[in-house]
Amino acid sequence: MIAERAGQGGLTVERMCELSGVSRAGFYRQWEASEPRQADTAVRDAVQQVAVEKRFYGYRRVQRELRQRGHWVNAKRVLRLMREDNLLCLRTRRFVPATTDSRPGWRIWPNLARGLVTRNLNELWVSDITYVRLQEEFVYVAVILGAHSRRVIGWALARHLGASLAVEALRMALAERRPAPGLIHHSDRGIQYACADYLTLLAEHGAQPSMSRVGNPYDNAKAESFMKTLKEEQVRGNQWRDLDALRSDLRTFLQITYNHHRLHSALGYQTPAAFEQQISSELELRLLQS
Repeated sequence: MIAERAGQGGLTVERMCELSGVSRAGFYRQWEASEPRQADTAVRDAVQQVAVEKRFYGYRRVQRELRQRGHWVNAKRVLRLMREDNLLCLRTRRFVPATTDSRPGWRIWPNLARGLVTRNLNELWVSDITYVRLQEEFVYVAVILGAHSRRVIGWALARHLGASLAVEALRMALAERRPAPGLIHHSDRGIQYACADYLTLLAEHGAQPSMSRVGNPYDNAKAESFMKTLKEEQVRGNQWRDLDALRSDLRTFLQITYNHHRLHSALGYQTPAAFEQQISSELELRLLQS
């Protein structure tokens, strides 16, 4: 494949083009003509990486950064990909409290999780969405964690970033935990979490929405940390041929490996499942003694 040949020996596309006397634009045209789906996937992957690293870059700066990294892609295409993948920056007006999104109609909820020290299960849930690259496409994973035990309690996988992806993960978490009213559900300011379907489902179960500040990953540190673990311990080095293959492996990692076998330093080097069992045993003991 063209992409594989371009990467042999550690040479960049730009250097390979220089050695062969071919322009970068010509190289990418040939690649897209011979292997259009793989070429599109590679460009989308590069856009995703730059957008995550440079959180406040607009599409023009992302396009310039891509060219510096050897990807010959025009600004209109970058804009289209960033819009499709919900990567465009959200800019707030000066001196205006961050209570509404720059897009009309989407309410931004206050951050109720900041500084909160949890003492019980189902007191705080945290959520996030990430992407996984397959051979010829990107797919998206939504995850919900119980913040106190770091246990994965809900997840969903889809080819799109629509609201139904996040809603499916939330439905799983609600069915699994059946939380009492008063639960705080924390997320970023993505449309998936601000839409009516998601907020209605939270309200029906007496849960309070909470959202991070713009551009501050520390507000959702537990979810960010989990996504890093997912990428490093499950995604990196694996190549799935299709969505079904990935779904099977993800189910094993999330529900068995991570929850029942992976030791967590913040839990005194217990697994999330063992930590929850300890809490349950201590509660039963207190009830017997009372």
